[in-house]
Amino acid sequence: MAHFLRGKQAGIQNDLSAGLDPELFCLDHIARYGINSQIQAIAYDPVQSLLAVGTSESQNESGQIYVFGQKRVCVILLLPRKASVKVLQFCNDRILSVDSKNEVAIFSLALGRLLAAYSPPGFVTALVTDPTLDFALIGLQNGDIIAYDIDREMQAPFRIPNYWKDKNSKSRASAVVAMALHPRDIGALLIGYTEGAVLYSFKQAKVTKSFQYELPAGAPGGDSEPSSVNVVRRPRLSQALWHPNGTFILTGHEDSSLVVWDVSDGRIITARTLTDSNVHRPGAGSSSFGASPGTFSLKEPLFRVAWCCKQNADDTGILIAGGSPTSMPTKGLTFLELGPTPNYTTSSWQILSTHFESPKRQHILPTPPTSEVVDFCPIPRASPYHSGSHDPIAVIALLSSGEIVTLSFPSGHPISPTNQLHVSLSVVHPFVNCIEHSLIERTRWLGMTEKRSNGPLILKGGAEAQHSLKRYDSRNVLLNAHADGTIRMYDVGHNDEIENEDVLQVDVSRALGRVSAVEITQMSMAGATGELAVGMRSGEVAMFRWGRNLNCGRENSISSEGAVGLVDISMRGDPALREGLVPLTLLDQRQGPVTAVEMSDIGFVGVGFHSGGIVVVDLRGPVIIYDASVTDFTKHQKRGSIRRSNSHIQSKLEWPTTMQFGVLSLEEDDYSSILLFVGTNIGRVATLKLLPQSHGGYSVHFVGISATLDDRILSLSPLNADTGATASATQSVVAQLRNGFKVNGVLLVVCPTGARIFKPVSAKGAQKTWDDVFCDSAAVVKLEDRGYALVGLFGDGSARAYSIPGLKEIGKVKVSETLDVRRFPEAIITAKGDIIGWSGPSQVTLLNVWGTGQQLSKSQDRLFNTDAVLPPRPTISNLQWLSGTQFISPVDLDILIGGPDRPPSRRMIEQTRADEQQRKLDGRPSAAATPSANQDEGYWAYMQRQMNERTQKLGIVGDSMDKLEENSSGWAEDVSKFVSNQKRKAVMGAVKGRFGF
Repeated sequence: MAHFLRGKQAGIQNDLSAGLDPELFCLDHIARYGINSQIQAIAYDPVQSLLAVGTSESQNESGQIYVFGQKRVCVILLLPRKASVKVLQFCNDRILSVDSKNEVAIFSLALGRLLAAYSPPGFVTALVTDPTLDFALIGLQNGDIIAYDIDREMQAPFRIPNYWKDKNSKSRASAVVAMALHPRDIGALLIGYTEGAVLYSFKQAKVTKSFQYELPAGAPGGDSEPSSVNVVRRPRLSQALWHPNGTFILTGHEDSSLVVWDVSDGRIITARTLTDSNVHRPGAGSSSFGASPGTFSLKEPLFRVAWCCKQNADDTGILIAGGSPTSMPTKGLTFLELGPTPNYTTSSWQILSTHFESPKRQHILPTPPTSEVVDFCPIPRASPYHSGSHDPIAVIALLSSGEIVTLSFPSGHPISPTNQLHVSLSVVHPFVNCIEHSLIERTRWLGMTEKRSNGPLILKGGAEAQHSLKRYDSRNVLLNAHADGTIRMYDVGHNDEIENEDVLQVDVSRALGRVSAVEITQMSMAGATGELAVGMRSGEVAMFRWGRNLNCGRENSISSEGAVGLVDISMRGDPALREGLVPLTLLDQRQGPVTAVEMSDIGFVGVGFHSGGIVVVDLRGPVIIYDASVTDFTKHQKRGSIRRSNSHIQSKLEWPTTMQFGVLSLEEDDYSSILLFVGTNIGRVATLKLLPQSHGGYSVHFVGISATLDDRILSLSPLNADTGATASATQSVVAQLRNGFKVNGVLLVVCPTGARIFKPVSAKGAQKTWDDVFCDSAAVVKLEDRGYALVGLFGDGSARAYSIPGLKEIGKVKVSETLDVRRFPEAIITAKGDIIGWSGPSQVTLLNVWGTGQQLSKSQDRLFNTDAVLPPRPTISNLQWLSGTQFISPVDLDILIGGPDRPPSRRMIEQTRADEQQRKLDGRPSAAATPSANQDEGYWAYMQRQMNERTQKLGIVGDSMDKLEENSSGWAEDVSKFVSNQKRKAVMGAVKGRFGF
């Protein structure tokens, strides 16, 4: 009976929710965007052009592995059990991870699922793989190294014991902290223990060299702590890596020292920090000492070090995360550009030392100053070798805050993730402060394609799955406001094919003329015109419109300091943008933070400030057509309208919390007009009327104010009382007003404590108070032709639907298992029944309330491209091979590690098949017809045959060298005779000339 009376009180004769049943109110999980937790690991595969990130576990969810490709390609891989991802590496068609539960998981890129999980007999401290190998080497805390057969998904019999015990039997168990395969000879493995490093030879099955960094008394070392300078120290090792040509190795230590070693004799070439050289020598100066005696400057630990190289592997540089003094104001990655490496055989020791002590250039790749870089991932152009640092074009830095930053390499210029990385990665690039939603007409959105200068694409791999094409009249466009003052907007879809997958970017900080204190609090975008209004905590409102950038290709340094009112900012566009959302005008009223913004489809913008100010801007000027304060409305409030006295209202500070434009007839008018409804934080609704003027402009008049409930206004929904459709101020409706078009409308107002439906401006109407819960977000939604309902998110973790106008509960579903209840006030409910809310710190989930209970489906995107060819691994030179260097190919190493009884792997079988096809094409005899290629041949017989072939080739080369020597000797004798003859003639000629002959 109560809901029937509410309908009569509200002035609505029809039940606008008659076709809605409780069974229809059911959640569908449509999509997720963002990262579920903090990023812990990053890996990149240049062959497949894929990027993977691993996250940490949260209170309610396990860590996950996200694999991203081009555009919207994304596949999520789930760990075997709840854990955090610690290590992530690509290996050919697989990706390996090590989690916090000490489990090694192998995933297939082709199948997009888990293949095997392995728990090693110890705590995993290091992992090394190679695209040409079928094995992964796993370093353990006890110093042992075991091998895992990736192809057979089982542990291999191969094992390397802790060789550091042989060097120092008195030391405690030294864990393996780093491993690296030789960049040219895969038969050599560099093993870094906590106390030092060793060079292990697979060919000889023993350690050939050992390296221990020892600082004599008086040497400053990396930390330069005054109390320890005069004692012998052995800083613990944390990094171990090869020079790209394999001639030198680099070890990083806990005191922030970087030590370069000569591999051939194991001597230190130099030891340095980011600021000092030769810190291993007694008496060397150090810039780490503090300003006063007995003090020193603390340094960050070495988080990661990479020895990068250009296309020419001898032209190198060292990229370092960490190691900088904590007092440095600039944060970022440090790059030591060494340049071309001197020839080892022809260069003196002094030349080699100077090369590493004095880089050609040292500079910082800057990152945000609030966080330090804890890890990074180089982005190579094509080669997966040299530990992923061969000719990188960019680098992705992971910050301690969990954000990521993409920088060009080696210049260090920031690279925008817009249309470079997946939209989920852009949510943490940097973090998103707030979100907003706009329903943009489909044809307009298809035409909103930016023309921007972009560099080469980082992600080009994968292929998207096909989805059904649903031609909705409007598209679900999500706006993300980032901490750096950037807004990115993209279509989240309706669980359908997204026709325009591009991301639009708006640089608000450039429009404001500054880079600091840029915090976005409010956004509103018109679906019909694509115009955007952005409100700031500092009080400005920047407005943008689609068009050509007048500032394209030009850098302008413009400051808005001192400007009040409307300022033309059309020349503050991004220089890289040719066409897109460009700055139009800036409103600065100096009235405190912006608390409400509403951009209409008809060119008007409503702005509310924390001081209580209300401003209306006509963008056709642009010009301010209204400027007032909500405190001016208090005297107009009707006496005894609702629940509290004027003195109580005046005692509280009041400001707008929401705004909405609409077209309807007020209770005392016989015509419809453009109205602006303003809801405040104390539950009042002000109505403003926009009337046309004779000169073509508009004026704004205050009509009245009404009180609804005792709390802030969450949403305002003008409705057509006859049909239930929204009574928004659309272009088509406003165009009909001149013909006398009338809309019999009502206003539905929602507060945390209840809802009210009434005909403006009167406070009369129907009211409902929520049962023992508070509403955090609400909107009027439509289900096709069945009717309309009020849908809200409530503090008990539920979503509820109420009928209109009776406000009777239709249905209730639990959403707390999917969305974060604490962030319900930030959630968005769209007119089509979609809920966009936060399900994690950096993850947004898209739900639909008119569903069938469908859960989030697994991605059908394809990741692995079988046509992508793995480039050959760098190998030793011909001269090294001829000189007798014992070289082992990846196939040989697979046999050494797997044992002679291991069946051929899938890679070997495919390679054999490819070789056989190539032989047929070349017309050569098959391998089966060659006696030396017997399939039953053992590994040692195979090695003996290789040695015989090498001996034969060396004999041929020796004969050739003998002939060359004979020819050279004869030529030298002829030259000697010729020179002697010429000398004799010259002397005799001089004598004859002297005596006049």
